[in-house]
Amino acid sequence: MTATRDYYEVLSVERSADGDEIKRSYRRLAMKYHPDRNPDDKEAERRFKECAEAYEVLSDESKRKIYDQYGHEGLRGHGAAAHDFNRMNVDDIFSMFNDIFGGGGGGFGGGRAQRRGPARGYDLETEVVLELKDVLTGVNKDVEFTRMDICENCTGTGAKPGTEPITCETCQGQGKVQQAGLGGMFRMVVACPTCRGRGKMIKDKCDKCHGKGRVGKKRSLSVKIPAGIHDGQAVRVPGEGEPPAPEQSPDGQGMRGDLHVVVRVKQHDLFERDGDHLLMEMPISFTQATLGAEVEVPTLDGKTTLNIKKGTQYGDLFRIHDAGLPNLRNGHMGDLIVVTKIETPKKLTKKQEELLREFAKTEDKHVNPESHGFWKKITDIIGG
Repeated sequence: MTATRDYYEVLSVERSADGDEIKRSYRRLAMKYHPDRNPDDKEAERRFKECAEAYEVLSDESKRKIYDQYGHEGLRGHGAAAHDFNRMNVDDIFSMFNDIFGGGGGGFGGGRAQRRGPARGYDLETEVVLELKDVLTGVNKDVEFTRMDICENCTGTGAKPGTEPITCETCQGQGKVQQAGLGGMFRMVVACPTCRGRGKMIKDKCDKCHGKGRVGKKRSLSVKIPAGIHDGQAVRVPGEGEPPAPEQSPDGQGMRGDLHVVVRVKQHDLFERDGDHLLMEMPISFTQATLGAEVEVPTLDGKTTLNIKKGTQYGDLFRIHDAGLPNLRNGHMGDLIVVTKIETPKKLTKKQEELLREFAKTEDKHVNPESHGFWKKITDIIGG
């Protein structure tokens, strides 16, 4: 194990994080620190490997339990598999977790997984923020992001126009080499460390992409967010990710990755969401609660009328059918749950106070005396 930091800290997640949160955070950090995006940055490569190590443990339920109980030493002591990520080629790391980035023989990294099908580029992720009313109707949101794209100057070869890449002398154009395993007892095939799996070396680099074959480009598009979507869910936009990396497909052929648009829903001032239902507190007067009333209730798309029954108590629930949010799968509407909150008036007119005191007498309940009479008695006592 190369990481000394806490694995949860490495992936920037809480210890209570579920598998989806861990996967999402790893994907975001892996894309951030991938060496293709950070050329010649040793710190980024170290962070990339550190994140891979943390994910390899926290994504495995049994290893995670051991780590939670015994820490880093526990993983060694209990026989859990430990990879030396620091010695591995970065592309081999991604081949281990290829399912996170789209699978199908592509995603991040080349290695063994890509041999099963056509090369596939990186998936990307971005976020949009919605109002709760957008969840009711669905909405089109404009998103902007930067992706690595094929360099137009060299058409993705990485070589200066008019020149061609040369065959890698280390792997003889194979893009992979054999490497001794543990104790020299076996050998494994890994991506060539010299050409990083391309099989070709660039002698004269393209001035625009500096031999990478890819350059960063800004991209804008409109994404349809469906009604009923929940906070944290994502909309997948096929083919809006990146093209295959040069080591996967030197000629740029293959499938683009996808764009995952993660939705964040802002909290509403009045409504709280519970699945497809909405909850809200509705203030009513004590006379409305006692005698019953018809009150106007706000909804996400307007107003509706609610009948308050006689004798309503603080915290009673009223259900307004089909005034919630649509179900993402079938479109069926949830309900609006109104929680009554009885407000006591802070000021009364003289007439109102008289009527209430008469009512209190019928209840045979003790109430404070009228304020002016009470203070008059106090003054008489003090004055002797």
